[in-house]
Amino acid sequence: MLYGTAWKEDRTAELVRLALLQGFRGIDTANQRRHYHEAAVGEAVAAFLATGKVTREGLFLQTKFTYVRSQDERLPYDPKAGFAEQVRQSFASSLEHLQTDYVDSYLLHGPSTSGPLAWADWEVWETMQSLKQARKIGVSNVSLAQLTELTRKFKPAFVQNRCYARTGWDREVRAFCRANEITYQGFSLLTANARELSQTAVRAVVARSKRTLPQVVFRFALQLGMLPLSGTTTAAHMSDDLHLDFELTGAEVRAIENIAG
Repeated sequence: MLYGTAWKEDRTAELVRLALLQGFRGIDTANQRRHYHEAAVGEAVAAFLATGKVTREGLFLQTKFTYVRSQDERLPYDPKAGFAEQVRQSFASSLEHLQTDYVDSYLLHGPSTSGPLAWADWEVWETMQSLKQARKIGVSNVSLAQLTELTRKFKPAFVQNRCYARTGWDREVRAFCRANEITYQGFSLLTANARELSQTAVRAVVARSKRTLPQVVFRFALQLGMLPLSGTTTAAHMSDDLHLDFELTGAEVRAIENIAG
């Protein structure tokens, strides 16, 4: 289970500390000040490590390189530099923000276009591969066609996508990841699917399991082979999200997977 830090702004440090105290050990962020406050994540992580409750090796820190088109004016690199240098500058900035000498996972925060991979994507990916302080690399916000093209040359360790019930919870990309031993990370599992999750079939699973709706959705994601992200902002929900020691039946998993028809 990863704790997602997007859109937390001035509460980022407070909420990351709370998530760590509740038991989260995986933290997802990005060097994209438009949607994330990476330095505040680092502040919270450093404060938690200082308590001695866990070592750096006991945490999983994941961040991302983001193209200019998805940034605001607070850029972590020189936009006039080449793409390889942008990656190196952004990564060095991330290490400084996170107060660490390595990250467990470094993602390309989406290809440069919605179509086939461009030369910029290949240059960025090859530069990411060369970063010795990035233990694993991956890609987010990627289509099946883009992922297939990338994997012909380089296999990512992780794929992170927004997960919609209307696409069978990203069924085709998940199947590709499973076949190629790539870990699929799903985000917006709750917020992107509010209408579908209000249906009677889902409410029946919640009632039968005597669990909360988020717990059912995250348990469902795990049983699909997905690594889910939670961005909750309350201690009670953080604790709930980490207590998934129950099983959905095969019929329940199929019902939720096909909830959108």
